[in-house]
Amino acid sequence: MKIVTYNVNGIKARLPRVVEYLTEDQPDIVCLQELKSSDETFPLAEIEAAGYGAVWHGQKAWNGVAVLAKGATPVERQRGLAGEPEDEHSRYLECEVDGLVVASLYLPNGNPRPGPKFDYKLRWMERLTTRARDLLAEEVPTILAGDYNVIPNDDDTFSVRAMQDDALMQPESRGAYRRLLAQGWTDALRTREPKGRVWTFWDYQAGAWQRDAGFRIDHLLLSPQAADRLVGAGVDKTYRGREKASDHAPTWVRLR
Repeated sequence: MKIVTYNVNGIKARLPRVVEYLTEDQPDIVCLQELKSSDETFPLAEIEAAGYGAVWHGQKAWNGVAVLAKGATPVERQRGLAGEPEDEHSRYLECEVDGLVVASLYLPNGNPRPGPKFDYKLRWMERLTTRARDLLAEEVPTILAGDYNVIPNDDDTFSVRAMQDDALMQPESRGAYRRLLAQGWTDALRTREPKGRVWTFWDYQAGAWQRDAGFRIDHLLLSPQAADRLVGAGVDKTYRGREKASDHAPTWVRLR
């Protein structure tokens, strides 16, 4: 079973690329982020025509997450995170698919820092950590998949110097990510690529793709029950090089 996380950077703008990926690669479950689409304008017909059912949590022009399943409709469990009732950002969607609990999440970027956006990022990460602890207690195979907007290690970026002041690489962001892992989650791609230097994102600017100047911010965290079934993890990098592609590449795990 192949489970993918894919920040599409606008589902309507990237729809040909998304359908292309679904048709060519045929993953079993796909978690999408940054839909930039309201619930009403989500392209369900095109997704279904590619053979996938979908649950989504949209927001006009910003954010937005979805879970797709091949040949089935995911069963929604929760949308949004508790702990901040006034937070209306569409950043978390949790579903069940074929015995797996899968969450598609899109963490706040946090720039500029210091400031309210960075403070919100850290609060959101703590809320995620609280939910993750509850999920572990269920003792079922669970995957937290998405764009975490965190560069966990120095070898997860092409240049520490270029990113040293960015919210994605601050000690507070990394510390929150490590506290999440310390609960018992497995960073699947890191497990398979322990030496790092594997990117999931390349900026549109400054020829980042052409220079391979990327970094790793898309992660799939596995509960112990899911990690026991892990047989592979990787990045479908070639899709980033296609015409009008997202600035992220599909990132995946394969489970028995």
